[in-house]
Order: sequence, then structure tokens, then C-alpha cells
Amino acid sequence: MDELLPPSQRLSSKIMGALLSVLFLALLAIGTTLLLSWQLEGSAAALNESGSLRMHAYRANLIVERLQTAPKNGAERQSLLQVIKETDVVVHLLKHGDPQRPLYLPSNASTQENFDRARQRWLMHLRPALQNMVQGQATQAAWQTVASQVPLYVEDVNRIVQLIEKDSEQRATWLRNSQLALIALALVGTIVLIYLMFLMIIQPVNRLQEGMQRMSERDFEVRLTVESKDEFGQVTQGFNDMADKLSELYTNLESRVAEKTAALEGQNRELALLYEIASYLQKPQKIDQLCAGFLDRIRLYFAADGGSVRVLDPGRGNLHMVVHQGISKELVETEHCLKVGDCLCGEAVSEKITVIHDLRKVDRQHALQCHKEGFAAVSVFQIQTHQLHLGFFNLHFRAAKEFVKSEIVLLETLGQMLGVALENVRLATREREMAVSEERNLVAQGLHDSIAQGLTFMNIQVQMLEESLAKGDLRDAQEIAPQIRAGVQESYEDVRELLQNFRSRLAEGNLLRSLETTVEKFRRQTAIEVKISADGDGAPLSREHQLQILFIVQEALSNIRKHACASRVEIHLHDHHDIRLTVRDNGVGFDDSVLAGESHVGLKIMKERAQRVGAEFSLQTKLGEGTTVNLYLARKQRQAA
Repeated sequence: MDELLPPSQRLSSKIMGALLSVLFLALLAIGTTLLLSWQLEGSAAALNESGSLRMHAYRANLIVERLQTAPKNGAERQSLLQVIKETDVVVHLLKHGDPQRPLYLPSNASTQENFDRARQRWLMHLRPALQNMVQGQATQAAWQTVASQVPLYVEDVNRIVQLIEKDSEQRATWLRNSQLALIALALVGTIVLIYLMFLMIIQPVNRLQEGMQRMSERDFEVRLTVESKDEFGQVTQGFNDMADKLSELYTNLESRVAEKTAALEGQNRELALLYEIASYLQKPQKIDQLCAGFLDRIRLYFAADGGSVRVLDPGRGNLHMVVHQGISKELVETEHCLKVGDCLCGEAVSEKITVIHDLRKVDRQHALQCHKEGFAAVSVFQIQTHQLHLGFFNLHFRAAKEFVKSEIVLLETLGQMLGVALENVRLATREREMAVSEERNLVAQGLHDSIAQGLTFMNIQVQMLEESLAKGDLRDAQEIAPQIRAGVQESYEDVRELLQNFRSRLAEGNLLRSLETTVEKFRRQTAIEVKISADGDGAPLSREHQLQILFIVQEALSNIRKHACASRVEIHLHDHHDIRLTVRDNGVGFDDSVLAGESHVGLKIMKERAQRVGAEFSLQTKLGEGTTVNLYLARKQRQAA
């Protein structure tokens, strides 16, 4: 069906051949008719011109007779000269034809011979005599020549005219015959084309239509006879092939439906396994729990008798068994830690490939521990993510097991999913460690920058007290003791404040409620009037952003309590696309040099917390005019919860 037919066997070649044949014959007949018509037109023109030669001869004879009586008559000589010129033109046209119209003598020998004789008679006898008469040099011989040659010349012309008429009659007959032949060709060609179209197109189409009608009635035994080697022959053969396949499909329909159903069920089971394992691996849990649930599900799916999951320690090249199922304690003890390259599994890890080992082919004298325990097949599938190799998992079978390609692809995909889950667990652990480390750094910094300074001050005061007591100077000792007590009290308050700040929690994830709780504690501790307000209804923030903003407000309130000597505090939270937070007090303020030097502990802590969430921190203050703390979190920096 797919092979190209030779050009001679193609239906299009046959149709084009028939049409071109009819066209050639029609053009031949039409060309013949046109040629005959053109020849008849030329013969008619020649006949007309030949007839004019007789008229010119008679006219010249009359003029000559008048010149005999009046030889000096100039008008007659001019008329005779005009006759000579007109006769010359006609003779030239009959000899060479007229380029502007069809005009020629018949090409038969008798016509040409008579024309040559008449032409010679004109050129050799009549024309010279007439020319002499025009010039006034007529002689007796010239008169006699004209008198004797004109009848002979006219007789020659008459014969030419008769021959032309005869030839025209013959050509007219040929023209009628060619027209009749053209009519007959049109009729015969039409009949032949209709017959050929019926044989080559209509009849094969009808057979195909009948076959399709029978097939639509579920008669799958219908077959068509291939009667040609053209395109319809190919179509007919294709119809028969289609009928064979339809018959086979209809006969084996139930079995094929069962096969397709089984294949779909297998695909559905694979999708269900992928979905179940993907859902399971997304749950937050430890690595051993993650691997155990993963192994349990694939063992159940593939009906494996045992299995294990091993994680790679790339630094030492060890493969540690994290979980195992269905294998003996001896095997676990023997292979709880493998080296990359050891045993069959270690070799697969070193090459980073999937391997299915048929243990039946292993020599009993050098049998592996898996083989000794009765396993017939062991498979090794890699655990990896983003080109990072994390380990492998095994499936053990006591009976021979062969994996099809789809099962291997499925297990490799599951290995990649487990790799992503393990990597996510590791990243989450590292993230928690980093968060704890950062928070510890803040705690350490807070202790160092606040309590440590107070303790240093008290250490100096204690040394001074010891020196005063050693000198017996009780007056100085009495002055130093209150300072030591004040330092102890301030350190105690700093410790309590730090503990309260680090124990702060968000009230059900709501930043405004947490701020209100903090403000309420501040009121109870200081009796300072605090007004808190908020506007806007922006998207919820992440807990990290909310905690850092809360800590900044707590630190600002702590600084107000310790240094501002304020009687009123205003807190305003503007929450739209961007977040703007202001904490303003009416305290004593402080000098700008403190900001330039960045020596104040609270300010450093607030700036660092603002930097952690990508916020902009600024402070405005003047001596005697209070202090304003500004925090700005841009839309592109805020993280939704």
C-alpha cells in the first residue's frame, strides 16, 4: 500500500493519457481545418487577383487601340503606365504572396507552369511593347506584338483561374470532410472517455461503496477483487486489509478489551502508589519513619519478601541501613554498614545504576548472604535528587522476579521522590539549627550588651568598696554601697525583661493582639500611659516577620522604661500593602551623637532584628523633644503567612 506505483500504472497517468490523446486528435483535426480554411482564403485571393490580370490586359488593349489613332495623347499614355504598374503588382503578389493576408497560388505543377508561362509572356513581350508606347516610341512591331500576345496572355490567365477554382473545390471538399471527421471525433472521444471513466473510476467506486455498505452491516467477511494495479487497486487492497484487521479486532474484541482494562488498572495502581507515597513523604517526620513507611508501601505493591533502605555517608563512603523488613538479624548484622564498592549492592552504588540480580546464577560455593537465606532475586534502586546521590533501597524476592520497563521506571521515580523527601528533612533540620543558632546569638548579644555591662560596673564599684574598707574610709563605702545596690537592681530588671521578651508568643498568629498584650504588661510595670492604634487590613504576615516586629516594639518600650523618663507613649501600626510602625514617646530624648556612634545596646538589637526580615529601621530624637522609632516593611519584602 505504501509503495509508489510506476508512472505507467497510475490512474492519473491513464486518465491524462486518454485526455491528451483525445486532445491531440482534436487539435490535429482543428489544425487541419484551419489550414484548409487558410488555404481556401489564399486561393480565393489568388483567384481574385488572377481575374484582375485579364481585366488589366483588356484595358491595356483598349488603350493601345486609342493610341493608334492619337499617338500623341498624353492622358492615354498615363493610363497605360498605370495599367503596367498595377499588372506588375499583381504578378509580384501571385509570385511571392502578400505578407498582410493569405494569398498564394496552388503549389501543384500545372498551376505553377501556367503562371510561369503567363508571367514570362508579360515580362518578355507585352510589358516592353507597352512601355515603348508609354514613352512615345511605338513601332509597327510593338503594335503587332500587343495585338498577337494579348489573346495568348488572356488564355494563359484563364487557364490559371480554372486551375485555382479546381484546387479550391478540392480543398473545400477536404474542409467539409475534416469538419465531419471533427464531429465524429468529438462523438467517439466523448463515448470513449465516458467508457474509460466508467471502467477506471465509476465502477471501482461502486464496488468500494458496495463493500463499505456490507461492512457497515457487520459483514466483515466481504472482500473485493483487485482488478487493476493503479490507485484504485491499492485502495481495494487496503480495503481488504482493513476488512481483515476489523474481522480480527471484532473477533478478539473481548480479549483486547480485557488487556486494555488490565493495562489501565495497572496504570491506576501506579498512579495510586505515586500519590500515596507522595502524600506520605510530605508529612513532617523523622528519616527512619519516612523510610519505613516508604519501604512498607513498595513491598506491599511489588509483593516483595523483604527490603531495606540505606543512606550514604559521602564523607566516609559508608552505606548505613536505616530500616529493614523481612530479612534476618544475621543479614542485618552483616550488612548494617557497607562500603561503597563492596558486595553487589555497593558496586551498584559506585556505578550509580539500577541493578536486578538473579541470585540463581550465583555459584553456590561463593554464595552471598542473601542467597544463603533463600532469596532468588535482589534489586537495587538508587535514591537521588538533583544529581545528588543519597543512597539506595533493596527489594528481596524468594521467587524469581523480572521487572518490566514500566516497573523499573516507577521504582526509579519513587527513588527520586524519596531522595527529595530526605533532602527536605535535612534542609528543614539545618534551617531549624540555623534559627536556633541565630536566636542564641541574639540572646548572647543581649546578655553581653546589657547585663554584662552592668556587672562590669558593679565589679568596679566592689573593687572601690574593698579599697575604701581597707583604708577604713567608711564615708566612701557608704557612698559606693547605694550605687552597687542600684546596679544589682538594674541587672535584675534587665534579666526579667529579657526572659519576658524571649517567652513572648504570638496570640493566635495575630500581630495586633500580641502588641496589645505587650503594651498591657508595659502599663502594669511602669504606669506610663500608652495609646495603641492600627489601620488597614493587609495580608497576614509570616510568623517570623510578626515575631521580629513584636521584639522590636518590646525593645523600644524597654528603652523608654529605662532611659526616656516619658509620661506618654503612642504606638501606631499602618498595615496596607506596606507596613509602617511608629513608637513615639514624650521623654527627654538624647543627643544625635549616640546614633552616630551606635553604642546603645537597644538600638543595635532593633536594627539587627529589622535586617533579619528586610525592613528599614530609623530613629528620630532631640534632647527634650522625645524619641520616635520608625519601622518600614516594603511590599516586596513582606512574606505572607
